[in-house]
Amino acid sequence: MTPIGSLARAGLRHALDFALPPRCPGCGTIVPDLHRFCADCWLQIDWCGEGGCVTCGLPLEATDETSCGRCLAQPPLIARTRAAVAYGDIARTLVMKLKYGRKVGAAATMAQFLAPLADADDAPLLVPVPLHRWRLWTRGFNQSALVARELSRRLGVEHDVAALRRTRRTRPLKGMGASQRRREVARAFALGDRAAVKGRHVILVDDVLTSGSTSEACAKVLLKGGAARVDLLCFARVVRPALLAR
Repeated sequence: MTPIGSLARAGLRHALDFALPPRCPGCGTIVPDLHRFCADCWLQIDWCGEGGCVTCGLPLEATDETSCGRCLAQPPLIARTRAAVAYGDIARTLVMKLKYGRKVGAAATMAQFLAPLADADDAPLLVPVPLHRWRLWTRGFNQSALVARELSRRLGVEHDVAALRRTRRTRPLKGMGASQRRREVARAFALGDRAAVKGRHVILVDDVLTSGSTSEACAKVLLKGGAARVDLLCFARVVRPALLAR
């Protein structure tokens, strides 16, 4: 871009910032920069980050252990799970804005906080958890695919929205127990392109992690299809099971 073009672009951005100032993704208060939470919302968020169990990322309180009992007793198919935040009021607001309010800019906000948590040293392939075609047609987009696209841009790695397909419609998992959820998503996914994932480090991308049944079902298909390793990145995770019913 020429110096004149750069100046024109900067001027346009300043004009837009004046007319449409950045707002907090949680409450809408004007903030200094895009994709930033205001101080009040920031303090209400439980940040997960790199803490917790080294495998599943579940917070570990009042212990020096690095792995949770569940992962020690039954190692999950997913090698590494990381979430930016615990599911709470602010996280729920942002997820709802993206999923049902069509505020697609929320995907960039999620990606900004997920990018530092990605293990991207070996050029992984980002694969969004897919929606069934009927859900996709109804909603018009896959929110996880939007987050994966933004992550791909930030990390400079590939993403493939067609690597994994949802082949069977499933009932909403909300309110189901863990065993019911596993049965519901069993055989609901299939590879879209085996060559795309064979031998690759795949990072599944989702907006919210609840029981983990869906992501485990996806990982099972990816590993069976030849993926060398499967990780999971999600913006929010349910830490308190009572929130599953909300």
